[in-house]
Amino acid sequence: MTQPPIRIVAALIRDGEGRLLTVRKADTTAFMLPGGKRDPGEDDAAALARELAEELGCVLVESRPLGVFSAPAANEPDTQVEGAIYHATIRGEVAAQAEIAELLWIDPTTPPAVRLAPLLETQVLPRLF
Repeated sequence: MTQPPIRIVAALIRDGEGRLLTVRKADTTAFMLPGGKRDPGEDDAAALARELAEELGCVLVESRPLGVFSAPAANEPDTQVEGAIYHATIRGEVAAQAEIAELLWIDPTTPPAVRLAPLLETQVLPRLF
């Protein structure tokens, strides 16, 4: 049986070398963009700011929409994820916090030797070029 889609907001955060920040949550294997589900009453900007503060300890300064995309969820079988993806400018150092087990900066032009979430791999990365 197919589950209702998981609706999230996520951030495209780049460093000075153009690398893209990805995260891996505890007890999972796929790297994905930082972000998460909206709390009741939150708009995308508020949810993204809260998620980045909780997961990475940084402050969202500005965000610009890339788009809304769907793909199979990385960690939930028979479930789609629908992600509102934003280019994000942040302030502060990033560090793995809350449920984040690992951070990985990737070169978006070269496939990394790690498992990427389908939303990132099939929908977001191709739209960055």
